[in-house]
Amino acid sequence: MITLLLPFLALGASAKPHWPRIFTTIKDKFSIRMWLSITQACTETELLREAIHHAEGRDCHDDGKSRLESTLADTIRDKKTFVVLDDMWTAAKWNDVLKASFSYVARGSRVLVTTRDDRVARSMKAQYLHHVDYLGPQDAWTLLKKEVIATERDQLEIDTLKDIGSNILGRCGGLPLAIKVIGGLLRQRSINIVEWERVLDNPAWSIDGMPEELNHALYLSYDDLPPHLKQCLIYYSLIPQKTNISPDQLIEMWISEGLVSSRYSDDLEQIGRDYNEELIMRNLIQPYKECIGHSHYVMHDVVRSFCQYMVRDEALEARMGEGGIGSSLLSHKFRFLSIGVESGSDELEWSVLQNQSSLRTLISCCPIRFKHNDSLSRLSRLRTMHLENADFIPLLADHLGELKLLRYLTIESTQISSLPDTIGQLKFLQHIGLSGCEKMVRLPNGIVKLKQLRSVYLGEAVNIIPKKFGELTNLRKILNFPANMDGGANGWCTLEELGPLSQLRDLSLKGLENVHPSSLAAKAMLRSKKHLGRLALKCSSIIEDDGGSVKRVVTEEEERHIEEVFAELCPPGCINHLTIDGYFGRRLPEWVMSMTGVSLERLRILELSNLALCTQLPNGLCQLPCLEILIVLHAPAIKHVGPEFMRHTHKHNNKRHSRVSVSFPSLKKLIFIEMVRWEEWEWEWECEELLEAMPVLLELTLKCRSLTQLPPGLSFYARALKMLNLQDVHCLYYLENLPCVVELSLECCHSVKRITNLPSLQKLAISCCSRLSVLEAVPALRYLNLQSSGMRRLPRYLRGLNLTRLYLCCDLPLLCSMALGKSTYDWNKFCHIRRVEAHTHNGPNGIFTVTYTRDPCYLETNISSALFNLLGRRWLCTLCK
Repeated sequence: MITLLLPFLALGASAKPHWPRIFTTIKDKFSIRMWLSITQACTETELLREAIHHAEGRDCHDDGKSRLESTLADTIRDKKTFVVLDDMWTAAKWNDVLKASFSYVARGSRVLVTTRDDRVARSMKAQYLHHVDYLGPQDAWTLLKKEVIATERDQLEIDTLKDIGSNILGRCGGLPLAIKVIGGLLRQRSINIVEWERVLDNPAWSIDGMPEELNHALYLSYDDLPPHLKQCLIYYSLIPQKTNISPDQLIEMWISEGLVSSRYSDDLEQIGRDYNEELIMRNLIQPYKECIGHSHYVMHDVVRSFCQYMVRDEALEARMGEGGIGSSLLSHKFRFLSIGVESGSDELEWSVLQNQSSLRTLISCCPIRFKHNDSLSRLSRLRTMHLENADFIPLLADHLGELKLLRYLTIESTQISSLPDTIGQLKFLQHIGLSGCEKMVRLPNGIVKLKQLRSVYLGEAVNIIPKKFGELTNLRKILNFPANMDGGANGWCTLEELGPLSQLRDLSLKGLENVHPSSLAAKAMLRSKKHLGRLALKCSSIIEDDGGSVKRVVTEEEERHIEEVFAELCPPGCINHLTIDGYFGRRLPEWVMSMTGVSLERLRILELSNLALCTQLPNGLCQLPCLEILIVLHAPAIKHVGPEFMRHTHKHNNKRHSRVSVSFPSLKKLIFIEMVRWEEWEWEWECEELLEAMPVLLELTLKCRSLTQLPPGLSFYARALKMLNLQDVHCLYYLENLPCVVELSLECCHSVKRITNLPSLQKLAISCCSRLSVLEAVPALRYLNLQSSGMRRLPRYLRGLNLTRLYLCCDLPLLCSMALGKSTYDWNKFCHIRRVEAHTHNGPNGIFTVTYTRDPCYLETNISSALFNLLGRRWLCTLCK
């Protein structure tokens, strides 16, 4: 891999830039930053639209290369820009597509390119080239051990295999991805010389015919997979990138294609999740981001290319706007077709797809145009059809019944208003997805005939479901099931239809305020559902956008009614993720408040949001042995959290036993947001029961404008707390005595004056905390990010800090003052810091910066002398007076 910088965007006088210094200042020095992945399949218009999206933060719907080039040029004109062109295979994408637009950027802009071919570097006339070395033997061995070792015993055993391990690593060519993939393979084997020799001697290392860019280690790892995982991995690689297809939906596709099976269990969704975990363990897919209760994953481009190469004759993964899609569809019959979308691309004609008579899977995320003479009959072999943003006309919807083999049907974000009753003819259908279909109000009567149905994703607008829905006893997942009053002669179902659905694993109910009478909720029989893992109970929120007021007055009768409804919706003990949203009773149901009569021993995640009238948090949560995440969002009526929140409700006669009681034994993340009237959190460090509390809490987030102080018990008991985030805590005056916090973020905490005695603190971010004047007893603090508008002078506390980095965002006059260096009044406040990076966004011509390093000592700025004289010196004179 080669990295290069283009000559007309040179780095300056130095022939060789200091790379760490460059990368640590990118965010603060450049007003526009973009990372563009230049894949071989990337089209010219797609690349231009992606660049515009990064520059403006919005999608561009212009058509044509020339218009897009003009839009990009106008967007970045006279702005300091940093762009990364990652994985360039040819210089044409720069010379013929981007170069003209980027000629309008401000002086000092940079273009960084990575490529595997040094001829690309020469063609782009780069001034500086940096050849990235392959991993050396020791680094490669360290990485391999990291991927293989699971226990201390493994550490001892693997050291005896270093010689054979080095031979295996020699075949990986020093490539980190290849080493990680081989490490994932070896992790599945016993750590002994026989197993490792089998890997070393595998003939896959010498297979012929593979493209040069695809490493043989990938083939070896792929070849080691059992057949079902090979198919799942390839299926994964064909999902369009940058789509909203969730891991759960992917697993449902696997199931529909028959890739997930078991002779011992009918919980195919869990088996699919196990498949997914094994692919992660083998480093073939990687976790990307963790949401509450959900994970998202990505596949490396090289792994994706390899998988698509393996099925190149049977599958096509393409994007609208690419040249040759139409001809490929007309000249070749595929079994798998996946079409992604670039912003603003043309619509796809359905007639082009009708010739794909062998098609089993169709995934399209691009707009599709249907005509009245279009048909579904030629796609009779389809098992999976996932359409997003398609103009699905009613006439074509009426022919869905022709897809006799269909198992997975998703029609998302379309204007379709109904499904035909003939959908009941799809006897094999297992999944229906209607998310984002805003005109879809009711489900067809024929849906009750789909006895194989496993999952239903309903749109927010759906509020009528036909009677006999409860006969679909194979259902595992229902999202956004509408709760209605007794349907009676109207012909729609109520919560009573959920009673027979004993196989449910995931259920969300909406509109629970509409349940009448309240006794009808009991007929859902939630407590008897022994497999239910995730449950969401939702009412329409009555809280205004300001978070502190309600949209309407709730009568006492309405309060009493909703409390009775929720009392009847007690979940089973197997629940692990519970959400309560929009509840407007004065008190949460008893099964939440005190855990009496119900055991939620498996509950891992609890989300309580939009609790308009609740005045008290549940007391029994501290007893839950598995609770890892607790979120309270928008609870404007809570003013006080007392010690009962932390204490067990039961009492011990045996004093010795009480000493070992633990409150919140597994809690790792605690979030309180928009509790606008919460003033006091009462939790003393010396409790009567001598509890151990929150022993593994890692992260605490508070956004509570009226809270006056953090409880003493937090610092005494929460000894594992590493991250503390405080936002809009307007009444907090000081922060002290938190021995374990490593990262602290303060945002808009306007009253905070003092931070002291945080001995483990390493990173601190302060934004809009203008009254902070004391920051001391933080010996480990090395990184400080300080943002404040209206700050006239640097804070005095900087003198006493042993910082490695100071990042400062301030107004232009203060920046000009700092640019004077030793002549400025504030010089002794920052001259001892190893590196200072200061910038402002409110300058007349974009971003201005000042950079200072202590060793070697130098200071640089991009502030012009004229502006400097106008603002900087005038500001200093004001300070001296």
